Amino acid sequence: MFTIIGERINTTLKMVQAAVADRDADYIQDDVIQQAEAGATYIDVNAGARIGHETEDMKWLLEVIQKATDLPLCLDSPDPDVLEIAYGLVSQKPLVNSISLEKDRFEPMFAYLQGKECRIIALCMDDSGMPRSVDDIVSRAHRLVGELGRIGFKHEDIFIDPLIQPVGVDTNNCRMAMAAVKAITTELEGVHVTGGLSNISYGLPQRRIVNRTFLSFMMAVGMDSAIMDPLDSALMACVRTSEMLNGNDDYCMNFLKGVRAGTIVS
Repeated sequence: MFTIIGERINTTLKMVQAAVADRDADYIQDDVIQQAEAGATYIDVNAGARIGHETEDMKWLLEVIQKATDLPLCLDSPDPDVLEIAYGLVSQKPLVNSISLEKDRFEPMFAYLQGKECRIIALCMDDSGMPRSVDDIVSRAHRLVGELGRIGFKHEDIFIDPLIQPVGVDTNNCRMAMAAVKAITTELEGVHVTGGLSNISYGLPQRRIVNRTFLSFMMAVGMDSAIMDPLDSALMACVRTSEMLNGNDDYCMNFLKGVRAGTIVS
């Protein structure tokens, strides 16, 4: 099944930041419940936008969110100290977002991850910057999986993020991402592929149709997860339809269930 990482509890969003600052638990819990009901697999929790308040905000969010849902959480922070505290507060095996090959990020995160029972998002970024080719992405994916394997991470607990780049900047970015995902899923069997889906449409008008079309392309070559908004009903319908067309929905049962529920419409 496709893994949907619900992206909405992020303090870079004005409404979320205001709710966190005001300790408005009802707003946060209502949003989380809606994401869960829409089909989210994980709820991403990012408390980093209020400088100097990340630790206390993360603690509060984790308490509030876990009262509203039994879904596992994606702990989203570049700070291992914040992640250490958050890890001790979750009731289920979390997904941690994220590690990369950048030295300043890799070394503290690598130390933090040792001995942890979690899954991990691994970004195909190193100190040379964003990947410029399929070979860049795939070689970085191999390095990340190898390093994480050294400390006990199995392939099924690793989510590679190939770093989707805007097609408006370079029209080859969609094809590069597709080729990289196909290679990663072929060469690193069992590893998952995720990413910020909406990056592809940055700077373009009518972004939602771009995101939906891109998602179908990416699922066809092996992408099995996305960081996305599960309340975008048309995008969720695209996920379910693409799962069916890719042969991952026995007897089309999930598709038919969505049609009957009115969540998949033409």
